[in-house]
Amino acid sequence: MNHDHLPRPPLILGVAGVMPPLLCVTLALVDPALTLPATIGGGLYGALILSFLGGMWWMEALLRRDARGWPYLVAVLPSLIGWALLLPPLLAGGSIRVALILLGLVIMITPFADLRIGEAMRAVAGWARLRWALSLGLGGLTLVLGLIASR
Repeated sequence: MNHDHLPRPPLILGVAGVMPPLLCVTLALVDPALTLPATIGGGLYGALILSFLGGMWWMEALLRRDARGWPYLVAVLPSLIGWALLLPPLLAGGSIRVALILLGLVIMITPFADLRIGEAMRAVAGWARLRWALSLGLGGLTLVLGLIASR
């Protein structure tokens, strides 16, 4: 599978996908009363996108008919990591600040998994560049939310 270019919809929708955490950062900075809801909303969005990335890796392995277990394990980890990071602050009074900082860092390194699992993804010209830009954008904004979190 070799493509000449990345289709326009993933470019446009990918960039649009960074808007929710940007809005959350803006709300948290503009109105301190909105800091907690904005950080929770931004964290939930980050965890959802992290889970979405794991789904892409799972499908990539399925399409390759990969019989090894590790690609599927790596594909499940994003959902588990997002859940494990957000559950303590949402239920037990854990630190949303720590959860968001860790979540942001995890999101920022996800393109490394593409290198190991994403054979078909690597064949799409421009995909790696887009993935790095979006992961650094979303991960960085999630990290910023963690740094400005109120608790």
